[in-house]
Amino acid sequence: MSTAAERYRRASDYLAACMIYLRDNVLLREPLKSEHIKPRLLGHWGTCPGITYIYNGLNGLVARTGRRTLLVTGPGHGAPAVHANLWLEGTHQLYDPSLSLDEAGMTELIKRFSWPGGFPSHLSPEVPGVIHEGGELGYALSTAAGAALDDPGLLAACIIGDGEAETGPTAASWHANKFLNPYTDGTVLPILHLNGYKISSPTVYGVMSDEELISYFLGAGWSPTIVDVQRAADPDLMLAQALDQAMAETRPMLIVRSPKGWGLPEYDEHGTPLAGTFHAHQVPLDQDQVPLLESWLRSYRPEELFDERGRPFDDLLSVLPQEDLRIGRVPQANGGALRRDLPMPPLAKFQTEAGCVASANEVLGSWLAELFTATEDRRDFRIVCPDELESNKLGAVLDVTDRAFTWPIPGYAEHVGPCGRVVEVLSEHICQGLLQGYLLTGRHGLFPCYEAFAAIVDSMVNQYAKFLKMSAEVPWRKPVASLNYLLTSEGWRQEHNGYSHQGPGFINNILTKKASVARVYLPPDANTLLHTMRHCLAGTGRINLVVASKQEYPQWLDFDTAEAHCRAGSGVWEWAADDPRPEVVLAAAGTVPTVETLAAVALLREHAPDMRLRMVNIVDLLSLAPPDRHPHGLDIDAFTRCFGLEMPVVMAFHGYPSAVHEVLHGRRTPERFHVHGYQEEGTTTTPFDLLVSNTMSRYDLAADAVRRAWRIKGAPIAESLIAKRDAVLETARKNGVDPPEISEWRWSA
Repeated sequence: MSTAAERYRRASDYLAACMIYLRDNVLLREPLKSEHIKPRLLGHWGTCPGITYIYNGLNGLVARTGRRTLLVTGPGHGAPAVHANLWLEGTHQLYDPSLSLDEAGMTELIKRFSWPGGFPSHLSPEVPGVIHEGGELGYALSTAAGAALDDPGLLAACIIGDGEAETGPTAASWHANKFLNPYTDGTVLPILHLNGYKISSPTVYGVMSDEELISYFLGAGWSPTIVDVQRAADPDLMLAQALDQAMAETRPMLIVRSPKGWGLPEYDEHGTPLAGTFHAHQVPLDQDQVPLLESWLRSYRPEELFDERGRPFDDLLSVLPQEDLRIGRVPQANGGALRRDLPMPPLAKFQTEAGCVASANEVLGSWLAELFTATEDRRDFRIVCPDELESNKLGAVLDVTDRAFTWPIPGYAEHVGPCGRVVEVLSEHICQGLLQGYLLTGRHGLFPCYEAFAAIVDSMVNQYAKFLKMSAEVPWRKPVASLNYLLTSEGWRQEHNGYSHQGPGFINNILTKKASVARVYLPPDANTLLHTMRHCLAGTGRINLVVASKQEYPQWLDFDTAEAHCRAGSGVWEWAADDPRPEVVLAAAGTVPTVETLAAVALLREHAPDMRLRMVNIVDLLSLAPPDRHPHGLDIDAFTRCFGLEMPVVMAFHGYPSAVHEVLHGRRTPERFHVHGYQEEGTTTTPFDLLVSNTMSRYDLAADAVRRAWRIKGAPIAESLIAKRDAVLETARKNGVDPPEISEWRWSA
């Protein structure tokens, strides 16, 4: 005799299969015909039955325990299974009345899946209960762990496909449990779904024995329980018992074995094996296999599951938790509605004097420490960092909080404790996933990273940017706090690490994102960094990239001037050079480029004192964009005030020159911008040598400016500047360090 749980699961599987195939006749009230089948068949059936099985089990767990449960689904192309459950539990109807619990609503749901203007083939922000699209291969577990941080009442259940489990990000994420405190954080429940196959070959985890799996995950610190549906007389009861057993553990884990494409016919009409093989992975039957498709769909006996109006029978729905606890309605899945503004400490206390020498990061670290103190009771602000906090001179935060770590430490360690709110783990993937999960469930955070290694998460930020873009188009989703990167240990000061650590390309990746999402800031000193970071941490719905230096440099702007400069995005530094009719404009974006540009101005005053100059600093890179392409773009008057209309602009840029040219596209006469930046030249050498090898030293900038402004009469001046550059370089190479005229250079009016 069928149980309510079995009937509920059968209804879910039926709806999921119909979503992949049907556009009409969704209850098979008439014989299936070709015109009832979608012209494009999308979705991955192979994982769907396992997802519905797990979702059904979690429903029972929630009903028994009353615990708020967030589901993170790694196999995102198994979206039909999630949609089926959201429809059955009434969540879809709650957000969209056209998806009602009747035949009309069922027809709309089934047709809308992978249909133009409908739901995509994977999970997405349009889907209630979702904070992770899945299908991104490797990020589900770290996202679930981030969601659990600082939310002790939450159960973050995470389905991980066995194909996904082969990826590096997932392999690293098994150790996220070592940063979770069972008293102050929620519980992460990884559910490794083993159905044995990827697109066309077996999975590594799928061929491991039970003993191998148990040993592997015990060693990673989990308490694994295996659920093998093929060994159970009642699979739903087996899962319920396993879930209850798991939740008695501090670090629970389930390993669920089920056949690939569970429920499919064993063979097709050609004798090709289907159920339990890789042939079930995506769309196992074609449009022309109508009789077999109809036979398969009818095997679920939809007439036993839905009444004449198409509504699920009451006993089938009795397995659901009470309405406010249904998985698709967990508040954390719409974290923007839970987000509270951060209690920002006043910046003025941390301001630096113009003209002094300081590390911008050290100044910022002191302000961040006070922000940690201000949020101690709320616990809704975290820093994630790949083992670089003190290296990047942000160690002041460790005076007020520890590095989170809950595993026994056999040796010596400092600033480590189970309640710490800094997560340092040498995996950029884990850091990114943790922060995404934390932000998407309503909290705030910062991701400092060595500049060269931010590119490790390029694909993750690509997907997150898409999630934010689509979320902004969903009326019921509230904006979450912005994702903030602080890239430091930047490439121009890697004399101790060398070429491998010289890579500013993360800027280029961010610039490919939608203008509604992407922001890039290059504050040149401590005061501008303070104002920039406060702005970024206060914002929502953005990906903010801030590039700053940990090294000690001269400080250029006083506190109030820095605030006005950050607000403008770009501006003329009148105190350096502001001729009303300049022959050439020198511009800078970034800490080191600002130093070199000001030094170039000083050289030109010495070697070409009659030259009419203007000096511009850019703190918001996208202020260079036309305002019709980016909301931060300077209007034509402000842009002209900075760069004029016709004169050449010699610009020193922190990253690859191509990034600036991309941003300037659409401006009038962009060809007059001559950008010096990183040209993929480097080694372990002095900072000046690195600048010269990329033609971005002060001498290169000054020589370029004089050539472009004075052409013929400027040639001998340019030659003398280059000769001086080469002499300085020879000294640096001879002594192994840059001479004081470079390393100790200071601006003098």
